Amino acid sequence: MASVIHFTIATVAEESPDFRRVLWTGQNTQLVVMTIPPDGEIGEEVHEDIDQILTFVSGVGEAKVGGATKKVAQGDLVVVPAGTEHNFLNTGPNPLVLYTVYGPPEHADGAVHHTKEEADEAEESGQDEPPGES
Repeated sequence: MASVIHFTIATVAEESPDFRRVLWTGQNTQLVVMTIPPDGEIGEEVHEDIDQILTFVSGVGEAKVGGATKKVAQGDLVVVPAGTEHNFLNTGPNPLVLYTVYGPPEHADGAVHHTKEEADEAEESGQDEPPGES
């Protein structure tokens, strides 16, 4: 029998200083917290076969999804359907903190990337492959 996996997600996200931290990986989905520093961004990308749902915990920023731009702040949720170009930018003076669910998983189980540069390097080197793809 499966045990209850529980997170006080806003608190966990706020307490993580890391650019990206994978909290949980299942067969079909993955839970990740992210902290984007002031003037930072996730980086323009497309996940061809992965849907993504992002919920913003604190800070302010911009969501650029499929050619449209929308301001985001605490409590907002943005859906990025598979195959859609997107980027999220921090436009405020404080970190932009969020949690995101990927379906299916996008990153290596348990991955922690302290900075965007570290995350980009892990992806380019093949060290950040989701389970079953390494």
